[in-house]
Amino acid sequence: SMVSLPSVTSRATRRRAVRGAGERPIRTRPSTSLSCQGLARSGRPGRRGALLRLRTQAAQASTSMPAPLKGLIAAFSAVPDPMLRYKQLLHFAEKLEPLSAEHHTPENKVEGCVSQVWVRGTLQGDGTVAFEAESDSQLTKGLAALLVRGLSGATPDAITALDPSFIEDLGLQQSLTPSRNNGFLNMLLKMQKIAQGLGEGGEGVDPNLPMSQKIEQLLRKEFEPSSLEIHDDSASHAGHRPESAGGGTHFRVEIVSESFEGMNTIKRHKAVYAVLAEQMEPAGTIHALSLSTKTPSD
Repeated sequence: SMVSLPSVTSRATRRRAVRGAGERPIRTRPSTSLSCQGLARSGRPGRRGALLRLRTQAAQASTSMPAPLKGLIAAFSAVPDPMLRYKQLLHFAEKLEPLSAEHHTPENKVEGCVSQVWVRGTLQGDGTVAFEAESDSQLTKGLAALLVRGLSGATPDAITALDPSFIEDLGLQQSLTPSRNNGFLNMLLKMQKIAQGLGEGGEGVDPNLPMSQKIEQLLRKEFEPSSLEIHDDSASHAGHRPESAGGGTHFRVEIVSESFEGMNTIKRHKAVYAVLAEQMEPAGTIHALSLSTKTPSD
């Protein structure tokens, strides 16, 4: 005969009712929901600790973010219409101060963008960074202007520590193509690299210098040469590499230094390449480097 089970609201009542029906009790497992509420109530310290760490990291990221950038994120995320966000970017482009043509150099160019973009940063007297930018596309120029507004006035450390995930919070994905979104990220990474170079002070080299001057500064500091000649042969390679027309990609270096004493040619070249590693592709713009390394007695 069928047994009608009464309506039950607790596990204990359910077990008693099942036993009365002559069946084995059904074991139920506790919920394994990964919601924040479930984690908070869970007695498992590992999950609770992970949740607390995530909350702490989010709070720290929000605290360390430059105030102007916070304001821009709040403003853009509050606009529900993608077309209005698009128009705001074009407005930013119109207001952006132009970057002088003399700074449209390979060192300042942002790689991986659909349009041509140049970014320059300078260290101010108060230890903060001021950025300038330019592009041949109004939309890309607007994106650059957004970053210039959001990051100028921040310290090098604050800029380099910035998590790129804030780009999603701007809500621009619907207004931009995937290639534009990727270009926007590359602009940010370029500005972070500039800020890192400026923050290193005497240990590094000014990222805004032409590549030939960067090479000279680095080699003089490391090897104290008695003779140093640097030739930029980039223009002669522009036929098969158009980006070389502006210089900064192909160099011949002739250096004489006592530091090379006791080294064979291979070791001397390795020593020079090690010093210039950050200026070589892909981190830098040097594509080819021809070396003559001698000692005063050679």
